[in-house]
Amino acid sequence: MTTPDNPMEIAFALAAEAAAAGEVPVGAVIIRDGRVLATGRNTMRETGDPTAHAEFNAIRAALAADGTGRLADCDLYVTLEPCTMCAGAIAQVKLRRLYYAAEDPKGGAVDNGVRFFSQPTCHHAPEVIGGVSASRAGEMLRKFFAERR
Repeated sequence: MTTPDNPMEIAFALAAEAAAAGEVPVGAVIIRDGRVLATGRNTMRETGDPTAHAEFNAIRAALAADGTGRLADCDLYVTLEPCTMCAGAIAQVKLRRLYYAAEDPKGGAVDNGVRFFSQPTCHHAPEVIGGVSASRAGEMLRKFFAERR
């Protein structure tokens, strides 16, 4: 584990790695006690796995490192608002806090779409801090998709 100065910077570096690999540029970092527990980036195309979102990859790595099945004392930093699938995983592992950069009006499920954590069927909702470096994340995504059109 390393101590990050700014976990979102690590997430942006992972997003850049994803873009370089032809993946949608999303990176995620899980922090516990001020230290990096796990990281992840999008690998859906590389692995042929539609669940291989950055958040899922980071959660899987954190659970493997931790071994408890829960991440209640951890915070997740991710460069894009999580989708419904990832929001469900965040709730299941009981992450304490979620920081995300850009909103995703089309696929996001935290402050857009289904607003997963606001639903009465959601048994755990983390504290959510959105918009952390939002313009930077938005620009990274716009550039990625513009190069593919």
